[in-house]
Amino acid sequence: MRLALAEARKAEAEDEVPVGAVVVVDGEVIASEHNRREQLQDPTAHAELLALRTASAALGTWRLTNAVLYVTLEPCPMCAGAAVAARLGGVVFGAADYKGGACGSLYNLCSDPRLNHELAVTPGVLEEESATVLKEYFLPRR
Repeated sequence: MRLALAEARKAEAEDEVPVGAVVVVDGEVIASEHNRREQLQDPTAHAELLALRTASAALGTWRLTNAVLYVTLEPCPMCAGAAVAARLGGVVFGAADYKGGACGSLYNLCSDPRLNHELAVTPGVLEEESATVLKEYFLPRR
């Protein structure tokens, strides 16, 4: 999660919403990304999606069953849906997103038995640090 926080700080330095994501397989980091929506002018350029794309390319497969996604903010519906589609082994996140989180706060896509895959979700890892990065970013913008 500390690596994901470092990615969030990179996003902040690039004037992107500071969210970072890391994909780990068997204890090895295979992808490390941060939000790039402004930079790429792409509404799908969330840290999680970029990290999943990088991980898939590194492994040569879209099936990421042995991978765990670490992300500083609870994934939105798009990103949680991508985690399910990628057959991820798990998601670990820092700060909850009560307005748009889809891993337990607002929705629970990762644990919905109606979908074709369910995955483990671990919330609140380095929650305070993750929330602080976001608060510091948004405070002067409000």
